[in-house]
Amino acid sequence: MTVSYERRGPVAVVTMNRPEYRNAQNSAMTYALDEAFSRAVDDAEVSVIVLAGAGDHFSAGHDIGSPGRDVDQSFERRAVLWWDHVGRTGGDLRYAREMEVYLGMCRRWREIPKPMIAMVQGACVAGGLMLAWVCDLVVAAEDAFFADPVVRMGIPGVEYFAHPWVLGPRAAKEVLFTGDRFSAARAYEWGMVSRVVPRAELEEETFRLAGRISAMPQFGLALAKRAVNQSEDLMGLRAGMDSVFGLHHFAHAHNAEVGADALAGMDARAMKEASG
Repeated sequence: MTVSYERRGPVAVVTMNRPEYRNAQNSAMTYALDEAFSRAVDDAEVSVIVLAGAGDHFSAGHDIGSPGRDVDQSFERRAVLWWDHVGRTGGDLRYAREMEVYLGMCRRWREIPKPMIAMVQGACVAGGLMLAWVCDLVVAAEDAFFADPVVRMGIPGVEYFAHPWVLGPRAAKEVLFTGDRFSAARAYEWGMVSRVVPRAELEEETFRLAGRISAMPQFGLALAKRAVNQSEDLMGLRAGMDSVFGLHHFAHAHNAEVGADALAGMDARAMKEASG
C-alpha cells in the first residue's frame, strides 16, 4: 500500500508509505494520493487534511530508479483532459505524462477546498517540494532539508514551478542556481515553512495546528483558501507555471537530442551524491 489513510476526529491523515525508497513518488503513489484526498474532501466530517511521509523522510521526489518505477503504466483517474502517454513516443510521451501526473495532479490538489498541512521531516527534495507546496501550510522538523537540484540535469526546476511565489525571486534563483540543500530554518526565513519544531514534537505541533483550524467554519475555510489561491494566480502563478512547463520540456528534449537520455544521464544515486 503506497498511501495510507486514517481519520483523527476532524483531521484526515494521508501518509506516503514507501519509506524504503524515501517515499519517492511513482505513479501508483500519485493516484493513491489523489484517491485519498478525494476521500477526505467527500467526508463532511473532515475539516483539515495532513499530508505525511512514513519513515525518516517526507519525500525524495520523483521515482527515477526504484524497482517500483512505473512510467510505462497509465491509471484510470485523470487530472487533465489530454491523451494518455502510453503508446506515444518522444516528447509527446513525456509531455502527456508529466502534464497529467505532475502538473495536473498538483494543480488539482492545490484546489482542494479544505486546508492541507504538510508534516515534513528529513528529505523534501525536487518532486517532494511539489507535494509540500500544494499544501496550505508546512510544519517542518528541525532535521528537514529541502532542495531542487534538477538544474544539474539542465532542467529549470521541477514541473510544478511555484519557486518565485513560495520562496521569492532571489531565494528561488539561489536554490535553482546552486542545487544545494537548504534547512528548515532557512525555509522558515524565506517564508516557505510555517513552523519549525524539534523532530520529537513534529506530530504534536502539526495536529495542534490542525485542531485549531478545524474549529473554524468549513465553508469559511474553503472560501478563504480560494481567496488566497486566486490572489496568487492574479500575481501570475498559474501563467508563470505554464510558461516554465514549456521550458522544462524543451530541456528534456535538448537532453535527449544531445545526450544519452532526457535526464542527462542522471539517476537517483547521482542526484543524491551531487546534492551532498
